[in-house]
Amino acid sequence: MKQPLRIINSAAPIRICDNGGWTDTWFSEYGKIFNIGVYPYAEVQIKVFEYNGQQDRIVIHAENFGDRYVVHPEKQADWNRHPLLEAAIYRMGVPEDMAFQVTLFSEAPEGCSTGTSAAVTVALIGALDCLTPGRLPPHEVAYIAQSIEVDALKQQCGIQDQLCSAYGGINYIEMFKYPYAAVSQIQVPNSVWWELERRLTLIYLGGAHKSSEVHDRVIQDLEGEGADSPKLADLRVTAEKSKDALYIGDFKALGQAMIENTDAQGRLHPRLISPDARRVIDIAKEYGALGWKVNGAGGEGGSLTILCGAESHVKRGMIREIEAEKAGYRNIPIYLSRYGLRVWERSST
Repeated sequence: MKQPLRIINSAAPIRICDNGGWTDTWFSEYGKIFNIGVYPYAEVQIKVFEYNGQQDRIVIHAENFGDRYVVHPEKQADWNRHPLLEAAIYRMGVPEDMAFQVTLFSEAPEGCSTGTSAAVTVALIGALDCLTPGRLPPHEVAYIAQSIEVDALKQQCGIQDQLCSAYGGINYIEMFKYPYAAVSQIQVPNSVWWELERRLTLIYLGGAHKSSEVHDRVIQDLEGEGADSPKLADLRVTAEKSKDALYIGDFKALGQAMIENTDAQGRLHPRLISPDARRVIDIAKEYGALGWKVNGAGGEGGSLTILCGAESHVKRGMIREIEAEKAGYRNIPIYLSRYGLRVWERSST
């Protein structure tokens, strides 16, 4: 096998507990979002080779999908297998005198509603950035990743997922004018950090989340109501409450903010809180959970963040009952991310 000239690695965390989500969008105009970056992260590895005119100059290996193929990103009409990856390679303007293979992987299930696609894009942009002079700061990486979804692929996309993946940690994001935002990382003592990590649980609901006509209807309604819609105001305030609660280590108040956010999601449209999510919430209540948040925009599939009480054995009992409730429900082990996007290079040996 031909030895690569360079090997570039990158990793970026996914996002959970996005209180204030839906207010990081163009139709909200301004917003406030609280979110938490966690592992499992998205991983990217780029092997760089000398280019000698070979046809397979750029190869994508989407490991989760078992998909390996040659891509010509300059041919935008061919962005049909993994458009987000192909558009990112095109946007970053990879030098034509290089050949490379990019491998992408994440332990998080597809469609988990945890910003996995944003994490993959952030990690990919960070790695590709090493192939050209200069370095992008985290904020610019996040904006480029979000712009690819919105401008290149014409998809509905807020800003918070990319910012969380770029910065990691616990974030309070104030979007003062879409898409521009300030990110304040919430610094807490180790005892609060460790206790939050111990109490949080991420439950996958067994099906990939996909945007639907429900989301289109919600967007249409919110666009009609404008930036000062009471429904959006209800969501924004949960981000402030979450920030304030965590700064003083008040897990009960944080849990209440999560519940209020999920209730506010349900007021956008009842189908944003799926029957599966309600079943898991009912079990969480039986085990004394302090709070729960339907991750992302909500709807069918996806995942749920649960903030558990003080006793670890009760949390484990809850997880066992949830996983026994229905085939496909499963706990995804998570760890709070101390770092956001990480990029490093090593030799090929």
